[in-house]
Amino acid sequence: MTVQEFRRACREGWRPHLVDVRSATEFAAGHIPGAANIPLTEMDARCRDLNRGIPLVLVSQNGARAELAHKMLSRCHGNITLIAGGTVAWENAGLPIVASQTSRWSLERQARLSVGALLLMAVLLTVFVHPGFVYLAGLVGSGLVFAGLTDVCFMGVLMGRMPWNGSPCAPPLEDAQREEAEAPVA
Repeated sequence: MTVQEFRRACREGWRPHLVDVRSATEFAAGHIPGAANIPLTEMDARCRDLNRGIPLVLVSQNGARAELAHKMLSRCHGNITLIAGGTVAWENAGLPIVASQTSRWSLERQARLSVGALLLMAVLLTVFVHPGFVYLAGLVGSGLVFAGLTDVCFMGVLMGRMPWNGSPCAPPLEDAQREEAEAPVA
């Protein structure tokens, strides 16, 4: 379904459940008004949360993750439609986007960039400085294997702790915990 078809159907009274399957960070950076966020990574566990009696419309950045979500949900929900082109098509049509935070890269994208930069640096250092730097590439590669096997990404955790990924209004976690511990018990 195109963006225009979706808008026309909604103006004519169609009331589907619009679900954005991108990460919470991507969703907060900008989403279609009225959309709910169920990240693709949570789709299997959240399948039962969706009312089968209400049509379901899935959207992602460009439609690829929405297609994956459609395949995952087709066994538990029969009335699923996708918005062709995703939020990119929505924005390109000049339609409004709701943003609940300033735009920033998802943690996954930040981790991929960091890992790629580390691997490139390890290769360059191995070639131009000392062959022993090949072990840095091995360390980074083993971290990727660990992340793939356990779904725990240390680079993602590290990126999440960077100051640019915190709320500008929230105190650092340690300060909040200290204030909570020092608060008088009622």
